[in-house]
Amino acid sequence: MVMLKKRTRQAGALAVELMVAMAILVLAVIPLATTYPQEEKLLRSSYQRAVAMEIVDGEMEVLLAGEWHSYKDGKQSYTFHEQSATNLPPGRAELTVTGKHLRLDWVPEKKSSGGEVVREADIK
Repeated sequence: MVMLKKRTRQAGALAVELMVAMAILVLAVIPLATTYPQEEKLLRSSYQRAVAMEIVDGEMEVLLAGEWHSYKDGKQSYTFHEQSATNLPPGRAELTVTGKHLRLDWVPEKKSSGGEVVREADIK
């Protein structure tokens, strides 16, 4: 009889320990599961911004090397010549030529796509 009570008590303690362990596991995993999509969006946005910065920097170098002569003064649409531009989300590039000042903008359609990238330079 005493052995039966001891085993019942041990089984009850084991069940309580199991419930506590499961509760700790659930409390630790749920916050991780909810932050994963946010981190994925942040990483994708950072990647898209890095690609846009690289492309805009490269295009600005090409423009400063003399390509700017083929554009008129004022604001106009600009087409990237890089193959990596296919990695960018939908957006538009604009070139503004004001005398000897160039401004190249890349503006994504959605704000969550890395944000606007702007490069300005004076022609020497």
